[in-house]
Amino acid sequence: MTASAIGVIGGSGLYEMEGLTEVREVVLETPFGAPSDAFVTGVLEGRRMVFLPRHGRGHRLLPSEVPYRANIHGMKQLGVDRILSVSAVGSMREAIEPGHMVIPDQFIDRTQGKRASTFFGNGIVGHVAFADPVCPDLSGVLAEAAGEVGATVHRGGTYLCIEGPNFSTRAESRLYRNWGVDVIGMTNLPEARLAREAEICYATLALATDYDCWYEGHDDVTVEAVMAIVRQNVALARRILRAAALRLDSDPGCACGSALRYAVMTDPARIPPATREQLALLLDKYF
Repeated sequence: MTASAIGVIGGSGLYEMEGLTEVREVVLETPFGAPSDAFVTGVLEGRRMVFLPRHGRGHRLLPSEVPYRANIHGMKQLGVDRILSVSAVGSMREAIEPGHMVIPDQFIDRTQGKRASTFFGNGIVGHVAFADPVCPDLSGVLAEAAGEVGATVHRGGTYLCIEGPNFSTRAESRLYRNWGVDVIGMTNLPEARLAREAEICYATLALATDYDCWYEGHDDVTVEAVMAIVRQNVALARRILRAAALRLDSDPGCACGSALRYAVMTDPARIPPATREQLALLLDKYF
């Protein structure tokens, strides 16, 4: 593994990272297949950065088609110990207006089982703690950075992840509002869960683009409307990411880096050799 790095996963509208020096593209294969695209590595004022467009350049992958395991494993291969995830979301509260930023601290999973959501299986059982699904230290830095550059930011809140690719029905949107969720998106699960299994700190910068379809009297969500707000916010998101990266110390110093210490239930002697090899990057330090 290479030296420690900060990872950025770009969502809708954010397909490249600006301001990097020593830039190069890295094409990786992982034990879980090919990632969404080539990784772009570089240096930002002394910090090693690794960028990946979640949907691939040109936005080619549906939320259900994103190779989440390969993306997170590839980040781990490149020495990433913190991931800043950028995602376009719908707002489920009037106070979160289109154009605002949200730093969620909870998730609800409403995906439909179409996504591989764990590195475990095939002869090995592991259970990581996920009560607090984002790194509080990293999300705190992200919130401070958003405030520093003048963004309207809401710290904390629940991100509801749906399967997509269609937006919600009006009945679904009203139901989700009754659950007390704050934003709705399609990609941050299983991404956050896999990052925890890979012992990588994870936090989300959610860009509110619309009011979903619950808001009577407000235009219903459309791709055109979403992308108009995304284009306005991409420059701001890049400034936030830069400010956050420059605030990060070399050592995360949180508990995320030991999430697997007591997670594996399986007797090591009974783990199939092929599975043991597949998970070597994650488990070698414990076995």
